Amino acid sequence: MRKEKYVRKTNETDISIELNVDGIGNSKVDTGIDFFNHMLDQLAKHSLMDLKIKAKGDITVDYHHTVEDVGICLGETLKRSLGDKKGINRYASALLPMDDALVQVAIDFSGRPYFFWDVKFPTSRVGNFDTELFSEFFQSFTMNAGITLHIKMIHGINSHHIGESIFKGVAQSIKNAISIDPRKLKIIPSTKGSL
Repeated sequence: MRKEKYVRKTNETDISIELNVDGIGNSKVDTGIDFFNHMLDQLAKHSLMDLKIKAKGDITVDYHHTVEDVGICLGETLKRSLGDKKGINRYASALLPMDDALVQVAIDFSGRPYFFWDVKFPTSRVGNFDTELFSEFFQSFTMNAGITLHIKMIHGINSHHIGESIFKGVAQSIKNAISIDPRKLKIIPSTKGSL
């Protein structure tokens, strides 16, 4: 089983994560930010990763530090849980519809962090959650997971639907990219011999 625990404490946040990438999509998430909890639950459900997150942050200031630091921690935990990445598919993509929203996601567990974001939300907030925090989360997640992640909005009218389709599309892509191909159980998916 590919499992990992991670704890990170700073003056702004205190975060603990437990991740089982070979799970069934169970989640127990408490960040103090209800909408963000909902998005992380979607990430777990649709990636089939079991995820526990407990985060305390300075959310009376704003949500930025907590969202960014959860991205840092989740990325680091995912990277550690995959080890040398033997047997994984490595690449995956998803074209994810949610009502009016259509989002395209492509991912590569390359070991080389690169983040591309082409999303325009029609509103600045979903409830009390700043829509700019979506890109902040995925930027910090990408850099710390050591992955290449491209996210492009094809269409969308409702900001909630757009945000949720992004999380579900990333989840689907993670699920497929980290799945083990039984034909290459002992093979690292790179001509370099390492990722």
